[in-house]
Amino acid sequence: MAPFDTVYPADSIEFCPNDDARDIFVCGTYKLEQPEPDPSAILKSTEEVLESNDVEQVKRKQIRRGKCLVFEVISRDGKEFQQIQEFSLPAVLDMKWCHRPAGASPLLGIADAEGNITLHEWRADERRLSQTVRIPCVPDAEDVLCLSLDWSNRRYATTSDISSLVVSLSNGSLCILRPAESTMAMSDSWHAHDYEPWIAAWDYWNTNVIYSGGDDLKMKGWDVRQGFDRPTFVNKRFDAGITTIQSHPHVEHLVAVGSYDNTVRLFDVRKPLVPVVEADVGGGAWRVKWHPSPRRKDDLLVACMHDGFKIVRFSMDLVGIVKEEEFVKGGEGWEVVKRFDEHESLAYGVDWCFDDAAVGRGNESGESESLIASCSFYDHVLHLWSG
Repeated sequence: MAPFDTVYPADSIEFCPNDDARDIFVCGTYKLEQPEPDPSAILKSTEEVLESNDVEQVKRKQIRRGKCLVFEVISRDGKEFQQIQEFSLPAVLDMKWCHRPAGASPLLGIADAEGNITLHEWRADERRLSQTVRIPCVPDAEDVLCLSLDWSNRRYATTSDISSLVVSLSNGSLCILRPAESTMAMSDSWHAHDYEPWIAAWDYWNTNVIYSGGDDLKMKGWDVRQGFDRPTFVNKRFDAGITTIQSHPHVEHLVAVGSYDNTVRLFDVRKPLVPVVEADVGGGAWRVKWHPSPRRKDDLLVACMHDGFKIVRFSMDLVGIVKEEEFVKGGEGWEVVKRFDEHESLAYGVDWCFDDAAVGRGNESGESESLIASCSFYDHVLHLWSG
């Protein structure tokens, strides 16, 4: 199918995990607009501007616009889809669906460029998302962006209630939002990194634990039971900023960590300072997504920025995440089993469809394939493919 033009640059894409809405996926966009300068301010000298305390007349606030595009898959082979909704909001940095049990309405969380988290409920009868809650994550959100968010109940969607959110902010802070009556409220906020923390993520097996990473080249662990005065560990052994972290939903103690240094590292979180395997993925790893099915627990989907999208397969037996202590690198323990290079710009957003039947066929080796959605930035393109 021909690529879809998202109009604004696209940076985030997520399939709905709920059983009755797995044909639904969303794409978030981010467009930076430079406002026209005020002519009266341009005519002033620097001294006049400073004396009038009117610096913002020359340096005006950047405007970051965004949209959430909503799609449905309409063919059994997963290759045909259509847009069914779009709505505007500040530029989208990250989106995540809350994993909820059968009978509960799907719920999407969006992190935006004005420091807000908004929650949007899927109305099945209307085939649309409807905003239910807006939570400011900072008292004064000017020039503070919500960079990432993650729900705590990826493994344990046991009640109809919503779970907790961890959010990372461009001012170096992390915050936790917890359910409060009919909304969510901030329960904790703390300074975590000296530069932008691009990612914060729960340990899906122990939701007292949070991992974060950012442009200070540090990965940190946090335990909500111990407070946030100091992290439980700090891993400084990175050559570039940390961009993405995901706890494995099917293998305990395992997390995948991506960095601008073209490398995905797997860590046993019981020994979080030394990776058990390093995979050179050819481009900065902006997003990593473990396959949602335990049958394909070895497969990691990676958005490689300047080098397209890839499926990296790890040999868990060789990596020895639980038993071995040796460090594996140089191609042992992993291989790229599929790559998708149809995008012509930064590969940012990517996700697996949760419905195995969306593709319903195998590859040349007879393995079943899953539907994948991906989007890229400057060429503002969205593709569906399989792998």
